Amino acid sequence: MLESIQKNVTWRAVLIAAIAAGTVFMAVNIVLTTLFFQISPTLLVRYTASLVMGSGVLTDTSALPLVIGMGVHYGLSLLLTLVITIVIHRWGLLMGVVGGGILGIAIYFIDLYALTTFFPWFFAINNTALFLSHVLFGMVAGGVYELFDHFDLPFLAQEKVT
Repeated sequence: MLESIQKNVTWRAVLIAAIAAGTVFMAVNIVLTTLFFQISPTLLVRYTASLVMGSGVLTDTSALPLVIGMGVHYGLSLLLTLVITIVIHRWGLLMGVVGGGILGIAIYFIDLYALTTFFPWFFAINNTALFLSHVLFGMVAGGVYELFDHFDLPFLAQEKVT
């Protein structure tokens, strides 16, 4: 299976999709949590850093947790985008967006309801902005991947000919 993934996934498209989806995820969270919940825009980044640094980092105001949090965030974005692209690969742009959104919902439930077993402090940031950002993450990851996936080009060309 690993060999099939290596041969059939456009790695450049995965990287572009991960950066785009991770950036949309973070931007939506920063804007919405600041506007609607009056939460510090850096809180989500510190929560992400707490995955590797522990819960003590949540009250740390230095720059190190922000740097580590963004690194962890984009690392997870790359990993989760790869999972999304493996599932939606070769289904086209519409299914990339819709399927990515559905997988974004699944990732939300895994993040908030399974990972809180290991990181119980994460449940405190559960809100509608976090749910929406997970859905948008999946939609952007799937859609951008399908836009840049060169393996879809022969199928698109065949559809136009027939």
